[in-house]
Amino acid sequence: MSKIAIVTDSSCDLPLELVEKYDIKIVPLRVIYEKEEYRDGVDIQPQEVLDRLEEEIPKTSLPDSGEILDLFDRLSEKGYTDAICIALSSKLSGTYNLMRLLAEEYDQSIMKIQVIDAKTLSVILGLIVLEAAKKVKQGEDTEAIIDTIYKTREKIFGCYVIKTLKYLKKGGRIGRVEGTVGELLDIKPIIGVDDDGIYYTINKTRGRKKSVQKMKELFEEKFKGKTINMAVINAGAWDEAEELLSYAKSIADVRESFISHLSPALGVHTGKGMLGLSAFCVK
Repeated sequence: MSKIAIVTDSSCDLPLELVEKYDIKIVPLRVIYEKEEYRDGVDIQPQEVLDRLEEEIPKTSLPDSGEILDLFDRLSEKGYTDAICIALSSKLSGTYNLMRLLAEEYDQSIMKIQVIDAKTLSVILGLIVLEAAKKVKQGEDTEAIIDTIYKTREKIFGCYVIKTLKYLKKGGRIGRVEGTVGELLDIKPIIGVDDDGIYYTINKTRGRKKSVQKMKELFEEKFKGKTINMAVINAGAWDEAEELLSYAKSIADVRESFISHLSPALGVHTGKGMLGLSAFCVK
């Protein structure tokens, strides 16, 4: 009989209670300062990174390969026959390729490992992972679980706003988002992740208030009156996140939802004030 594990990386931004409830296995990305290195969400927490950004902008890096292999070994020792790994976009991180290479080297007669490029990140990734983990709980086989992953990825929507593009540019993650001139004019992009897994500008407004309002309008266009699951993500903007979720619930029939802090490794690239949402229809 199959015993299936769902594995992802710390950029999924799932709250701990959901990770524990659905027994999701998470490998941490790394946050690297000049004098020390931390495991994302293990040795360093979101607010710590945000508080230190003015003094030093750290680098981020892939999970440790030894840590991934150790996880695979622990899973096989516990009787897992299959592991489905869902990694953040391969266009934004080398995590997917690292997992894929390690899976290819692993003895598939001990445990079969399949690695999927989610082509997205943060709670968009988190919601996809969550749907997969629910299927495991329901006793579905690997084929059905992988089918759920791809179908959820196809229909899910996510976007976010930030106060400055400084950190995205500094980290080389800006993708197809327009930069410098907009900064001077206080132009705020509403940022999404395209089908290739690269950041792009969905829309633009002037100023923070209008950018948040535009994000609400985009949500309303897609989900007004529909039955959805959703998540709200923030980096040091919890009050705005609560208000955004409250607004969403007034527009749509929200069956399941959560608010989460942006992971330290992602917060490095957004800075304080990042606010976003992700949702998909369940009917």
